[in-house]
Amino acid sequence: MTNNLSRPLILASQSPRRSQLLREAGFQFSVHALEIDESFPPEMPVEEVAPWLAQRKARAAAHLIQDQEVVLAADSVVILDGTIYNKPADYTDAFRMIRLLSGRQHTVITGVCLLAKEKEKVLAGVTKVWFAELDDEEIDYYIHTCKPYDKAGAYGAQDWIGHCKITRIEGTFQNVMGLPVDLVYKALGEFK
Repeated sequence: MTNNLSRPLILASQSPRRSQLLREAGFQFSVHALEIDESFPPEMPVEEVAPWLAQRKARAAAHLIQDQEVVLAADSVVILDGTIYNKPADYTDAFRMIRLLSGRQHTVITGVCLLAKEKEKVLAGVTKVWFAELDDEEIDYYIHTCKPYDKAGAYGAQDWIGHCKITRIEGTFQNVMGLPVDLVYKALGEFK
């Protein structure tokens, strides 16, 4: 089975979920995460934020490209009612976010940028997610058990909330986890 890329792949992300998804899809890669400012212009349409941040991350890692390497950078956002919910600052912030998502549909957009010496490709996976109602005790349990402080929207689809409270999705589950692997696989075919 081919992983659709014969060139060295560099994942410019600290996300263990992105590493897991790439590994499970059969990719060989190295991880070189960089810290960058994740703020964005307030007037930017919410649908453009994740791809824009992914591109910024990839360009910040451009110095890692020596020859044939391809940098992969990504960023995920959770959008509800036209507002982006990023990583929660603390328990209270996480509780607030999950309370807002409870019983509602929201959108997860994961932007990806693939960067090589000769080309750059920016793409975005979009998934609609429906949550069942969560009561305060369930939210408290989830936050204390899963500690979702490093996750956009204060939840991970791969843990308790995903197993017990996501009732429906339109799009890919992997995108909600942090990487639209189907789109990445197809796009990497252009970097052979």
